[in-house]
Amino acid sequence: MIETLFLPLALAFIMFSLGLALRPGDFRVALYGWRGIAMGLCGQVLLLPLLAFLISVALDLSPTAQLGLMLIAACPGGVSSAFLTHLARGNIALSLILTVTSSLLALITLPLIINAVVAGQSTTDLQLLHTADLPLGKLLGGLLLVTTLPILLGMFLRLGTRWVSERGEQVVGKLATLFFLAIVLVTFVAHRETITTGFPEIGMATLLLNALSLCGGVLLARLAQLGRRESIAIAMECGLQNAGLGIFIALTLFQQPALAIPSVVYALTMNFGAIAFLWIVRRQAARMFA
Repeated sequence: MIETLFLPLALAFIMFSLGLALRPGDFRVALYGWRGIAMGLCGQVLLLPLLAFLISVALDLSPTAQLGLMLIAACPGGVSSAFLTHLARGNIALSLILTVTSSLLALITLPLIINAVVAGQSTTDLQLLHTADLPLGKLLGGLLLVTTLPILLGMFLRLGTRWVSERGEQVVGKLATLFFLAIVLVTFVAHRETITTGFPEIGMATLLLNALSLCGGVLLARLAQLGRRESIAIAMECGLQNAGLGIFIALTLFQQPALAIPSVVYALTMNFGAIAFLWIVRRQAARMFA
């Protein structure tokens, strides 16, 4: 029931709230802030999977843990990134555009990354993971139904029926946050033995991925000579992933609770990392972004 009904519906609602949060003025960011969008997407699509791969090799993770870590790294930005970007006084519009764009691109990039990782495993590992018979169409269909279509629906309501979206946006946003917390909590309770068993192996890996992703986002922004507000948005976007999507893919599409461990753990650790980054930015903004 959890994997087949609750997870897809909860995740679809979260993605719907993301599309609903976009305002017409936000699209000006896409026209005039192309460097910020380009650097943010490079961080999401290229930097994060690369970091996850290097961490997996450095820590000598098991095939299951490696695929699980690559899964969360391949997921798009999380819905909380815009809120934390706001608290850090970053560019909220850029954060929203990056989250929506990376979520839509995930329909293409996520299956490619996952299949590349699976292809690199040995035959024995594939049998262990039970991923050899995973059809690409199932993964694409799942992403389309729970991410792409809900986002597009939310965007349509925001742009086409302004009254509905403005009255309901705050309520929908709060409900989306509750749904995300419910996804993490329900998954942990349902698979707590598997998660607690795998935590010692994956805990350090998720902490490293989060810290390096935040730092990598800042570095990319500085390489592009972007401003402080854009740097904050890109860093938050790289450091906060859609853990709910990772959990959904692991439990519903792969049907492997062990693969959900990195996503569940990352859902907890990424917020601590983001809050620490927020504190640093607020305290030492001049030193970091001068």
